Amino acid sequence: MNTTFQQMVHAWSTGGWVMPALALLGLVIYGNAAYLLYKLRYRGLTGASDPDVRQWVATPAKAPAKLRELIRYTQDEVNSIPDIEGRFREVETSMISDVDRRITFLNVLVVGAPLFGLLGTVLGMLLTFKAIGVGGGSASEIVSKGISEALVATQTGMMVAIPGLVVAYVAKRLRNELVAFLARLECITLRHFRPQFHGMTRVFVRPGGPRPPTPASPPDPSPSPSAGPQQLPA
Repeated sequence: MNTTFQQMVHAWSTGGWVMPALALLGLVIYGNAAYLLYKLRYRGLTGASDPDVRQWVATPAKAPAKLRELIRYTQDEVNSIPDIEGRFREVETSMISDVDRRITFLNVLVVGAPLFGLLGTVLGMLLTFKAIGVGGGSASEIVSKGISEALVATQTGMMVAIPGLVVAYVAKRLRNELVAFLARLECITLRHFRPQFHGMTRVFVRPGGPRPPTPASPPDPSPSPSAGPQQLPA
């Protein structure tokens, strides 16, 4: 444990002035990633079956705590199908837009980490070439310091960026799962409320299955042209 700590301190001291910038960048990257993963903590719910979701829509009190308020918000004081669709657009705007902004910001930070490492590499090589040009007894020491600074900065930049790429991919996947679940929840909610609002309903028939009964047409009140004129009672 002490050896590992000493190696970390040595790498920090030999990496040059780019190391504090990389440390700050790493804190921002993984702080933003932790917030994204916390905000997208719906993984156990996005895979719920359609019967479970229909039960949650019909009885919001039985829904999980993470979805209960969301389902109630999409149903409270709605008077038409467009009202429900508008509520879901508001939910998507408030939830997905913020996630998209943070994922974009995370990708920019992750791309910046190797660039900081490359900057440290350039500075280390400049120090090396300067020592070679000056010469003298201490040239070998300065050359080794410059090479060490170049390699450590590059290594640190890659170590910060590679896990960040993995976290960004996971956050993007969770975001897509949440968007798909919200679309499925909206579809089931609209099916549930369409009969109540006298909206359009569809009857799906499986191939080879029994067809639903066709409703009888109402009788035509107009008299038949073949019938004679109606006689008024005397």
